Amino acid sequence: MTVLEFRHVTKRYRVRGAGRMLALDDVDFTLRSGQTLALVGQSGSGKSTIAKIITQLERQSEGQVLLDEQPIPRSGRALRRYRAQVRMVFQDPFASLNPYHTIRHHLERPLRLDKVVPRDEVDAEVHRLLERVRLDAARVIDRRPHELSGGQRQRVAIARALASRPSLLVADEPVSMLDVSIRLGVLNLLAELQRESQLGVLYITHDLATARHFSDEIMVLHHGRVVERGPADDVILRPTQEYTRALRDASPDPDRHFAAPSAEGARA
Repeated sequence: MTVLEFRHVTKRYRVRGAGRMLALDDVDFTLRSGQTLALVGQSGSGKSTIAKIITQLERQSEGQVLLDEQPIPRSGRALRRYRAQVRMVFQDPFASLNPYHTIRHHLERPLRLDKVVPRDEVDAEVHRLLERVRLDAARVIDRRPHELSGGQRQRVAIARALASRPSLLVADEPVSMLDVSIRLGVLNLLAELQRESQLGVLYITHDLATARHFSDEIMVLHHGRVVERGPADDVILRPTQEYTRALRDASPDPDRHFAAPSAEGARA
């Protein structure tokens, strides 16, 4: 089992003319393979800063980030091995794929860089990855990203993240840029892949409704601090913090939206 730990992690940014801005304040949590942890909060709460620290796009100011009780390496081959274990699916499928390269290139590159399979098996592995994300390889493999829909692009981005056979996946608002009609399909795909491969998934979102349906646990961030955490149903149905209640009430409730009309409503 792979275990990622944040221990008393604080992050400060230098802001020109304003000194230091506190983005994360003494954050602790653990993510294990086979678990989906939702990280919920409004814009500016620190969610994306956590994702950047996990993927080492940023480094914490204080505290420790450990993978299997070892500090994250800072450079060299050890950092490359770490990044092969921990992959990220970005928010914007229109910006995360290079428009000049084919889908084949996007998937071949991590396979070759991380030496996932022998060279003569790379093409077969690309096809397998596309099939895993429910795309017709023959139809999309030689296309470029602009020739695909937003949902198809995000599926390609997920396939690319899976290419190195990671243990943990960071999904940063993975459906917020997609049409409402296709969001559920992408989230269901992520849930299926998580179960199939026993991935640990950090699902970053501002939407408590989807967090409840797709996560084992929820952690709520407010101004860089963890204000509430627990099993998904407990956090949604019995929140202890006013901030969590406000987030819950602002989120659409799919159960209520699709519920059958009452007898009184039917007569109205």
